[in-house]
Amino acid sequence: MTPTLVRHHLSHADSPPRVNLGARARDWSEIQERMLVPLYETVHERLEVGPATRLLGLRCGSGLALLMAAARGAAVTGVDSRPERLALARERLLPDPAPSVRARGRAARIVEGTPRDTAVAQAPAYNLITAFDPIGCLAGDAEGLGDLLAEATPLAEHGAAVVLAGWGPPERCATSAVLRVATKLADPLRSAGSWRPSCRDDLEEVAQRAGLRIDGSGRVSCPFGYADTDSAVRGLLSTGLFDAGISAADEEQVAKELVEALQPHLRADGTVWMPNVFRYLIARVR
Repeated sequence: MTPTLVRHHLSHADSPPRVNLGARARDWSEIQERMLVPLYETVHERLEVGPATRLLGLRCGSGLALLMAAARGAAVTGVDSRPERLALARERLLPDPAPSVRARGRAARIVEGTPRDTAVAQAPAYNLITAFDPIGCLAGDAEGLGDLLAEATPLAEHGAAVVLAGWGPPERCATSAVLRVATKLADPLRSAGSWRPSCRDDLEEVAQRAGLRIDGSGRVSCPFGYADTDSAVRGLLSTGLFDAGISAADEEQVAKELVEALQPHLRADGTVWMPNVFRYLIARVR
């Protein structure tokens, strides 16, 4: 692909991306989040999530992982700072829960803010903390997760499981080649939010800095499959991984670059298919 951007003034890198956040959140909920269902299912099964589970979901987004845990009987609390996604989480979990959730009688809580905002006097401590929002692709995302863990772990009981998730090795993730579009568009601005290749020990380093004891890990196949190129572009943009490029140029330019990058993954029937591997790490609160 031939770069089509000119260099902009560095101060423009700090400008918020010009996007419709409500539409972006809906695309995440309806298109992109389902790609991580194999990750959610694998972790819930391995940790035997059920009626005895008191779960705190960090950066819970539109709440699909919480809904799946609640369907297994867990008491779930989700926290996020993105109101557009939280509105969708509330639609899923609060007004009219799925029958399997309602039958078990477990309440869900959705909180806008940070983990400390979920604290309730005399409430039992959490015994599971999940951070399913994958790290390892944006510069600085590991530090942001570390800040959340610093607030969350004091709310958990001794020995509680903490699950961190991240992208697998670039050579095992077909989407990595598409994500390089973000680097090409944002590099002229050297934005702190630009894409970077994931590193093998990203999750372990976050856990160690948070004072957690590492207790296991695994890999899960999470292919990205889309009905057509338009759905693929909308889904990928909803991840936020291209925001630095949108700030550098605009969403239309980024979308054009994505369409070109997706061509090798376009199948004869018009669908888009990209095999990926995601990692998860299980750590314990000391």
